[in-house]
Amino acid sequence: MRSGTVMVDGIPAGALSEENGEYRFSYFDEYLANHEARAVSLTLPKRTESYVAEQLFPFFAGLLTEGAAMQLQCRQLKIDENDLFGRLLKTAHGDVIGNVSVLETIEGE
Repeated sequence: MRSGTVMVDGIPAGALSEENGEYRFSYFDEYLANHEARAVSLTLPKRTESYVAEQLFPFFAGLLTEGAAMQLQCRQLKIDENDLFGRLLKTAHGDVIGNVSVLETIEGE
């Protein structure tokens, strides 16, 4: 299983994971309890139930670079261009457009 913590405005909002070809996004209880905290996106409104999909959620795929920048990132980081989740975990933690970032969860930490 691969996973990451989804951050909104620098605050941990939820967990995103991929396991056996299934993607899951769940908001953290503390984030849900904060009525001022915004949803990650309009397509992923705040709720207690997990979101589950067979493909990476379009909102998160939209955080990825495209074209020459994507090819350069994949070459430098040795990531398969078709591994959207791997690319997200390796590249969406820093200089991203908007207020959402994803920090890779390292097993054992």
